[in-house]
Amino acid sequence: MATVNYSIPDDVKELFNTAFAGANRSAVISGLMQQAAEHELRLKRRRESVDALLAVRATAPHVSAEAIHAAREEVRH
Repeated sequence: MATVNYSIPDDVKELFNTAFAGANRSAVISGLMQQAAEHELRLKRRRESVDALLAVRATAPHVSAEAIHAAREEVRH
């Protein structure tokens, strides 16, 4: 298990200690760090996905709304 040392504002420390009094604070911090890291990685994947879609869209030929509508109707029948 690793040890991490971060400096935080005193008011944040007091708030944390009050909120998690009696809890295993190391476990709480570990869980919060994991949630934050997973959230950040999801955001990164979303940004990369949007960038990839925009890149494809930039090179895709323009199709009119009428052509899309016609293609949908053709598939439906």
